Amino acid sequence: MISALILTFNEEIILPKCLEALDFVDEIVAFDSFSTDKTIKIAEQFGAKIVQRKFDNYAKQRNVALKSVSEKTDWVLMVDADEIVSPELRVEIIQLCVQKDNPISLYRVRRKDIFQNKWIKHSSGYPTWFGRLFKNGTVSVEREINEEYHTNGKIGNLQEHLIHYPFNKGIEWWFWKHNRYSSMEAKTLVQELNEKPKLKNLFSSDPTIRRKAQKGFSFSLPMRPFIVFIAFYFLRFGFLDGKAGYTFCKLRKTYEWMIDLKIKELKELNSKK
Repeated sequence: MISALILTFNEEIILPKCLEALDFVDEIVAFDSFSTDKTIKIAEQFGAKIVQRKFDNYAKQRNVALKSVSEKTDWVLMVDADEIVSPELRVEIIQLCVQKDNPISLYRVRRKDIFQNKWIKHSSGYPTWFGRLFKNGTVSVEREINEEYHTNGKIGNLQEHLIHYPFNKGIEWWFWKHNRYSSMEAKTLVQELNEKPKLKNLFSSDPTIRRKAQKGFSFSLPMRPFIVFIAFYFLRFGFLDGKAGYTFCKLRKTYEWMIDLKIKELKELNSKK
């Protein structure tokens, strides 16, 4: 049995598309943070089970949500409302979930980020791997934002993609969301940056460990937001994504700048205590 678990909050624009792509699962759970739009009504129309909880952070929300899937569930597919399972990924998931004695506990997947109606392959830093499909009861989620999926079992990578629409509610909403994200990220990083990243992790075969180490080292660099822009637009060939790529890299730079400002502010506040 496959259960799809979706965290929702005011997702009426993209949710129908997300749910339509999940017609192959046995159960859909919409774990909602008290939406005020038509999210609940839409989810009910697709036969989803509705569970509501006040949002505090993403790790806690996901861990509590995992308790709401059916006891009969063998595999959990964790998707965000703005992530669409591609037809190719659908086939891959079905084939993996029916395998007997599958030794893998957690599968990671890549996303294709869509901006201005095109896949911004280079500007988005593709490929980045996210935990999304796992055996029920084998995974816990850590870190308040940009979560980490942990398991004692084996980890595998899916070959196909989720299609990600981070701008489905418009630019204004993107800024609202990333203002909130940057506050959460800054709070988390103030704690994490007290521990120096290990140099060997920069060369880890695990892409999640390697990315975390790269991120940790980057915060010791001067003019970090500008360096992030240069890295994504030039070194990662973001310019090949055209105007959309340039705009996306500028937005990424702005987000990183917001994080840096908030880290500085938090450190100053902590020093006065």
